[in-house]
Amino acid sequence: MSFGDPNNPYGQQQGQPGYGYPQGQQQPPQPGYGYPQAPPVQPYGGGYPGAPMTEMPGGVKAARVMLFVIGGLQVLGAVFAALSAVAISAAKSDPALQDDIQFQQLADWSAGGVWFITLLILGWGVFAIVLGAKFGSGGNGIRVTALVFGIITAILGIYPFVLVGLAHTVLAILVAVFVGKADGAAWFNRPRY
Repeated sequence: MSFGDPNNPYGQQQGQPGYGYPQGQQQPPQPGYGYPQAPPVQPYGGGYPGAPMTEMPGGVKAARVMLFVIGGLQVLGAVFAALSAVAISAAKSDPALQDDIQFQQLADWSAGGVWFITLLILGWGVFAIVLGAKFGSGGNGIRVTALVFGIITAILGIYPFVLVGLAHTVLAILVAVFVGKADGAAWFNRPRY
């Protein structure tokens, strides 16, 4: 007599009476014994291991938006610094301000120095925007760069500009935290097909 495949959990089982049951009765089947009910749950990329992540995690999206906000604030800062450089250059020749001691301390800065600071501010903002734009296709190098960018921006935001720098500091810390989390690491280390 053939009972079919012995490894088939849905087929007829071979006739071993269950222990502890009378001879005429069968042991009730155990639900879920032998095979899993569903594939293991993966946080992103579907339920199958090795499937590519298709959607950027929320923390990484938030870090990307914060980088764009930092870039926008930097561009605004560069505009104000450029206006200051122009104003200092124009006011140096004003005879009414020659006796003003506070203006003379400000005028000790050369216009070229202020323009250099303006370019640094603008460059840091462009770097933040480019870094945020690379989040969709970048690898682990972009993640590490974003972490370093966030830490440096947070440190620079503390010292020179306490009120304006507070927004930079908070945003930069959040960028570093969101990119450094496990879902951020999973996003930047995902396989790209």
